[in-house]
Order: sequence, then structure tokens, then C-alpha cells
Amino acid sequence: MKQKKSYYLQKFSIYIVLVILFIVCSFISPYFLQYSNLINVSRQLCVGILIAYGEMLLIVSGFLDLSVGSVLALSGVLSVSVFKSTGSMAAAFAVAIAVAVVCNLINAVFVANFNVPAFIATLGMQQAARGIALYYTGGQNILQLGDYVKIGQGMVGPIPIPVILIILITIVIWYIVNNTRYGRGIYAIGGSRSAAEASGINSKKSIYTSYIINGILVGIAGMIFMARNNAGLPNGAIGYEMTGLTAAIVGGTSFTGGIGTVSGTIAGAFIIGFLENVMNLIGVNSYIQQVIEGTIIVLAVAFDVVSKSKKSQKVIIVKEEKDDSEKKQKVK
Repeated sequence: MKQKKSYYLQKFSIYIVLVILFIVCSFISPYFLQYSNLINVSRQLCVGILIAYGEMLLIVSGFLDLSVGSVLALSGVLSVSVFKSTGSMAAAFAVAIAVAVVCNLINAVFVANFNVPAFIATLGMQQAARGIALYYTGGQNILQLGDYVKIGQGMVGPIPIPVILIILITIVIWYIVNNTRYGRGIYAIGGSRSAAEASGINSKKSIYTSYIINGILVGIAGMIFMARNNAGLPNGAIGYEMTGLTAAIVGGTSFTGGIGTVSGTIAGAFIIGFLENVMNLIGVNSYIQQVIEGTIIVLAVAFDVVSKSKKSQKVIIVKEEKDDSEKKQKVK
């Protein structure tokens, strides 16, 4: 009975925390539950959720992406530029995704083919993509976006367009993770890449697929980000990779790989989003907010490492007890 309670508590703890946080935030600030604020939060969360999905897929595989913010800025400003030149949202959409996917393919080449640590490969891309974005725009923001802003600020009835996109993308990501060979494979690779390869899983193909999906998500996030800000910002989205990483890790994705869920990632993104929103509402200094978010990352990773260590110790103890009982039976 105790084991059952412990199992359910561990499984649903992130959702319990989310509900408690929501209630606490509603008491901390009288503005939190206002319709305008909730709509604003939902729009802000859309970019974070997209980034968190990409990071979740990569972390589960045993990798990560530190270039998210820079690639988002590069794909976003190029998308804005193309829209202003052509007036075509389809062309702008295609450019945003193409640019982000190319950047992620370059990351995948170094990680999968040359065994460069993902930390180093994506850190290099972080600098390169930001430099290209600044060079292309001359360090200036692109203004007067016209109808482009609809993708980030438009509404369909009472629902923001970015929220509709997130719902559709969530369904697709959930299906990919839970019902495809690729989805099952990334958990095996994250658990042990050599064991996964021995069982017939093509790890290189999975790595490329993870980075391509991440690129698609970052490209869409870039469009929403620029549209929401009503400007092409080459210096925008600085530090957004940490937003995605934090949401994924707080949502239960194990930093050591092999563990993570779509629903947990959503919950993690909402927790971070609600925290940021309520801190803004009550006037917490932006620098202090960074300290709090950094602390959350460290605590979440520490909790993950400790819980994994306890699980492995339990497995060892159970195995030793089983071996001892087998030896005793043989002696008899």
C-alpha cells in the first residue's frame, strides 16, 4: 500500500505542484486571474513550450541544445525579412523552419558523426547563429511587420492563434514520442547508446531526427516570438535555451537521459511561466528572477541525480538479496 502511494505521489507530484502554485499565485496577486493576464501568460508560454519540447527530446536521447536562443533569433529575423519583401506568410514560414533545421543539422553532424559533445557543438552554433543574425540586420531591429504580427498576437474567437498552434503541435509530439519507433528508440539511446545500438537501433538516425524536430519547433517559436514583439530582434531570445531546459527538467526529464514525458514538460513550462508572471506582477527585480530560475535548475538536477542514485541502490540491494536466496536454496 505504501509503495502504491509512493508511486502515485512520484508520478503526479509535478501536477500537484502546478495546481498548488496556481492557487498560491492567485492569492499573491489580484491581477493573476484576470482574463487579460491569463491570455498574456498563454501567449508568453507558447515559445517556452516549443523550446521545451525540443530540449526534452534531445535530453531524453542524452543530448541538449544550447543554441536555441540564437537560432530562434536568426530564423525569426530572416522570416520577418522575407515577409516584408514578399508579403507571403507561407514563404516566411518556410524560411523560418528551413534556417532553424539547417542550423540543427549542422549540430547533428558534429554530434552524431564526429562525436563532438553536444554541449560544445551547440555552444559554437549559439555564437555563430547570433553573429549571422546581427551581421544580416546590421545590429538593427526590423520594424513595421504588418500582418506578420497575427501569428503571435491574433485571435480565433477567444483563443490566441499561438495557443491553437501549441495544441496541434502537442498532439503531434505526443504521438511521435509514444507511438513511433523513433519515440521508443530515444529512450533506449538515452538509457545506454551502446546497448541501444546492439539491439538494432540506428542511433545516428535518431540523433538527426531529434535535431531536425528541434529545428522545426525552434523555427515556429522564432516566428511567434518576433510576431509577439512586433519586431525582428537579432538580439532577442537571449537565454531562452535555459528557459527550455528548465521547463523540461522541472517537468521530470532526467538530465542523464532516458526519462521524460510530454505532459510533464508542459507542466514544467507552466510552472516556470506562472512563477515568472507572478514575480513580474508583484515587482520582483529581474536580476533576482534570474537567480531564482538558476536555483530551480540546480535543485531540479540535484533532485534527479539523488532520486536516480536511490533507485539504483535499491536495485542493487534487491539483486543481492535475490542472489543470497538463490545461494541458500542451492546449499539446501
